[in-house]
Amino acid sequence: MKISFRFPQTLSDHATRRYRSHSVLFCCAFIAVLPLVWRGTSCGHDFDFHLQSWLETAQHWREGVFYPHWDASANYGAGEPRFVFYPPATWMLGALLGTIFPWNWVPAAFTFLAFLVSGASFYKMARAWVPEDAATAAACIYVLNPYLLFVAYERTAYGELLSAALFPLLVLYGLQKKTGLLPLASAIAALWLTNAPSAVMGSYFLTLITILSALRSSSLKYVVRSAKAFLLGIGLAAFYIVPAYYEQRWVEISRAIGPGMRVEDSFLFEHTGAVFHDQVLRSASWIAVAMLTATFIAAWLSLKSDRTFCSQKDLLFPQMENRTLWLVMTSSATVILLLLLPFSRFLWYHLPELIFLQFPWRWLLVLGVAMCTLIGLAFRGHLQEAGTRRSILTPSLLVILTAAILSFLAAKVFWQPCDEEDNVAAQRMALQYDGFEGTDEYTALGTDNSSIQRHRPLVETVHAADAEQGESGNTENPEWQPESQQSIPARIKILNWQTENKTIEITTKAPADALLRLVDYPAWRVTLNGKLSTKRPHREDGLMVLPLPSGKSVISIRYTATTDVKLGRIFSLLALGIAILLFLRTKKQRELRV
Repeated sequence: MKISFRFPQTLSDHATRRYRSHSVLFCCAFIAVLPLVWRGTSCGHDFDFHLQSWLETAQHWREGVFYPHWDASANYGAGEPRFVFYPPATWMLGALLGTIFPWNWVPAAFTFLAFLVSGASFYKMARAWVPEDAATAAACIYVLNPYLLFVAYERTAYGELLSAALFPLLVLYGLQKKTGLLPLASAIAALWLTNAPSAVMGSYFLTLITILSALRSSSLKYVVRSAKAFLLGIGLAAFYIVPAYYEQRWVEISRAIGPGMRVEDSFLFEHTGAVFHDQVLRSASWIAVAMLTATFIAAWLSLKSDRTFCSQKDLLFPQMENRTLWLVMTSSATVILLLLLPFSRFLWYHLPELIFLQFPWRWLLVLGVAMCTLIGLAFRGHLQEAGTRRSILTPSLLVILTAAILSFLAAKVFWQPCDEEDNVAAQRMALQYDGFEGTDEYTALGTDNSSIQRHRPLVETVHAADAEQGESGNTENPEWQPESQQSIPARIKILNWQTENKTIEITTKAPADALLRLVDYPAWRVTLNGKLSTKRPHREDGLMVLPLPSGKSVISIRYTATTDVKLGRIFSLLALGIAILLFLRTKKQRELRV
């Protein structure tokens, strides 16, 4: 059934339409997050990791460090280089929200913002191809698609959730016939700074968009523009990418793809025998089946629609071509279907960086873009603006009602209760006293972070570099048990113990070894009595140990910008300069046209 309408002719009518669309999108995002308001925080799979990162970043800011690299609370106070490897947008946004709102509100506030910007981004993209109502409905469906709700509630993978706002921009600026270089580069950079697996998927997604656009237009201009934009985007994000790539040699990064985290363990309806893994995979698999079915039905309906390829006088960007969009989205869905099946294992292990996605069903994030875009195309000609109040309100109320139903189902199926040690208050308390378990893939190379003992003193003196090491064979991270025969009496004075800046004064009557509750890492610049210490003994648990002479010793430890960090910053500054020049040139060209 069609809802008839007349196109508004005045500026106020257009403004009213935009206001109504924005209001509906806001309501959808707000309704999607309501379960977190009435039921409380969902402590999903990655909740601890993200909350700890937010709290740690806020602590760095209080110490005057704007861009942290070291997570001091990990490994029960011994730390890890988490912020070198995990993109900054997520933990900076979470910490910023924590400085504005009570920490109990931050997970809900973060989720709401992610939903809101995702809806706004998709709406902006959809308006290039479909009218107002169809774009609004498709954007709301994008916010409320089952995989995004699964990410927000069951997985609480906040980086992946936030990255959902950037995939529609790859479509918009990747298919745009005119300009789009700087916006496309900005979207690529933002994706790398938000979530690394999403950035890998986005790179392949953009490649597919570029190839199909070039084939459709029989022109290489799309290839040239995408290549330039990709290089500029990588350059803008180089301050993160270069250290994250180079310093992988300093950690056990391969532990990120161990048993249970390998792609072959997570193809559709795979069974490993691990109850929790198989339960999550079963949920993701059924979500994949539902989304793929909806995508291909929408693709067929959009072809059947008599307005799918009609005049585009009502669009924001009339130059956009619907057939290319339809081809890109159906091709993307087909490729994703293949990647979810076991026979694609060869591709996963031979295409660059694809294996680090860990779970093939992560591609459902991209599938959500394809599904909702095709739904928007199918709606075109069936959802239309109307001149009467009733016909204006009816579609909006239907969308909001659908949002309420889907949010209720998400709360019932995906919402995860918090254990006593997982709630926000307990995590804040642990940050101040006990610290947290370390991240396997960020463990210093050649060490075992499970042997780091809990509740160790910040500094102690021992008779040998390998003294007082925990054994992880029976218990991971056992409690520290001081062994008097291994300790040496000393006067220890901690002059400063900030996250990335420490100074200790130790006085002993005989030579000894200073054992610190700090994981040794190449970025630490350590001086002993003013002399640089580069060759330090190695321990199985990875803790820093320094040989001391008898008498008074002053140890100074600073986290420094290594060569790879400096190179990344230089590349980003150069890329920023190029981006500014492009912006100024584009602005001047627009002024000349006016």
